[in-house]
Amino acid sequence: MSNATSGEAAQIDGFHLLIEALKLNGVENIYGVPGIPITDLGRMMQEEGMRVLSFRHEQNAGNAAAIAGFLTKKPGVCLTVSAPGFLNGLTALAHATTNCWPMILISGSSEREIVDLMQGDYEEMDQLAIAKPLCKAAYRVLHAEDIGIAVARAIRAAVSGRPGGVYLDIPGALLGQVIDEIEGAKSLVKIIDPAPAQLPAPEAASRALEVIKSAKKPLIVLGKGAAYAQADEVIKEFVEKSGIPYLPMSMAKGLLPDNHPQSAGAARSLVLKESDVVIMVGARLNWLLSHGKGRSWGEPHSTRFVQIDIEPREMDSNVEIAAPLVGDIESCLSALIDGMGENFSQPPSEWIDAVREKRDANVARMAPTLQNNASPMNYAGALGAIKRVIDKKPETMFVNEGANTLDFARSMVDMHRPRKRLDVGTWGVMGVGMGTAIAAAVETGLPVLAVEGDSAFGFSGMEVETICRYKLPICIVVFNNNGIYRGTDQNRSGGTDPAPTVFVEDSRYDMMMQAFGGEGIYATNPDELQRAVTEALESGKPTLINAVIDPKAGKESGNIGSLNPTSAVDGGMSAEALEILKKKAAQ
Repeated sequence: MSNATSGEAAQIDGFHLLIEALKLNGVENIYGVPGIPITDLGRMMQEEGMRVLSFRHEQNAGNAAAIAGFLTKKPGVCLTVSAPGFLNGLTALAHATTNCWPMILISGSSEREIVDLMQGDYEEMDQLAIAKPLCKAAYRVLHAEDIGIAVARAIRAAVSGRPGGVYLDIPGALLGQVIDEIEGAKSLVKIIDPAPAQLPAPEAASRALEVIKSAKKPLIVLGKGAAYAQADEVIKEFVEKSGIPYLPMSMAKGLLPDNHPQSAGAARSLVLKESDVVIMVGARLNWLLSHGKGRSWGEPHSTRFVQIDIEPREMDSNVEIAAPLVGDIESCLSALIDGMGENFSQPPSEWIDAVREKRDANVARMAPTLQNNASPMNYAGALGAIKRVIDKKPETMFVNEGANTLDFARSMVDMHRPRKRLDVGTWGVMGVGMGTAIAAAVETGLPVLAVEGDSAFGFSGMEVETICRYKLPICIVVFNNNGIYRGTDQNRSGGTDPAPTVFVEDSRYDMMMQAFGGEGIYATNPDELQRAVTEALESGKPTLINAVIDPKAGKESGNIGSLNPTSAVDGGMSAEALEILKKKAAQ
């Protein structure tokens, strides 16, 4: 931008320096909510060729930016207003950091001299101090000539080492500052190799191989870090060359197809309890894996772990790691593959046969349950319909959240391609669905199927207007059972208010989509649901399908004890839950 008059040097303002700094480093999409002091910034970004997607709530915009980081390995950018808008985006920033996804939250803020004296400015808040504990790094820019280096530092911090969220504080007055245009151009920084490969130490790779070779019942656990790495061919080569059964965590499903001969997803309880060596690839021994101990695993300290992670401090976080392998996933697995040589001994046939027999028996036992056509639907019937759609359309981006809707779908819906399943991640945050679906459509250009519990949908449901406004190819399926877990709870006081977990009976979520010009469909049985989803994905039109679920079909607590990916017929699901599914399927 030039403000020069005759005889004067051309100048550039903070607005355009920020835009040019982002564009120089490959940032193309901005997710946010306009308002003071960044409304004009959004307009100018759009004018300069960036895609600016305006949401109805900052948390949803932040969730979009977070999952954009996971899908692209570049930081997704969320733009918010000051104070309340910043706070709304902060949950998503912390969510990105917890999940190790690169994201940058850029927020307008009040001027330092007023904030520091607490003089009561509009939306006054020390945002930098609040953000610091909840993200990987936080920076504030006070001078226009520092914008370029600030953006470069934010991007490098977001993607290097273990990725995470970064906060960039932009006081309103900064955007209006002007400097010489030539000096401004010189101040911009194009980062070089922001996330360099980190090779493991040779002795660490040798140690890991010795532990693996000693195993009688080895297991590979693939985490969403393995999916983020985009080292798909190397991961496939390592799994297949080793011959070791693998268990994918939720967002790692599809790195190898769920029907791959080495998949142990449908034998989760067996492999966790009996494995003697576990190779963790981009997965952490947190609550999602019972911290590597407890009832899900075998005798205490009987399992030895090989752990691949780029963050050294992750090692020994819950149990002793026999062979820590610090580095990026592609480099670490390449070192292991090279060390295997041509004559690597695969696991004993007794172990392979035991895993296969358990898996095949469980899959066969569950198959009839997924074929039922009950009306109203139970979870098995409805998810059986979703499964059949994904099996036929494996490139579909599948977004999933809820309680029972999430837990059962993890195990019942097979994935066949990497990074096609997106869900609530490590924190189990409800409300990520619409932001995630929007970013999935924008970043990949593929059709998106978002399967939502009715409670989870309520957190971000107003974004159906955003979906319609941008004409995105998103089909939302709301599993409507009239409440949280179940729609049958009673007010125990005998009063007239509904129970805390009960919603309005027979809510017509499909009409919400119709109100904004999208397609709204009402489905009462799995056959109707499968047809409606298939047609919606093929049409590319914004669609919401209100899938009527039996209010009695849910399970209290959302089956929280089996949040790892597993077959619903495996021991990862309680016997009680399995019996409920069987009875509903038989009705």
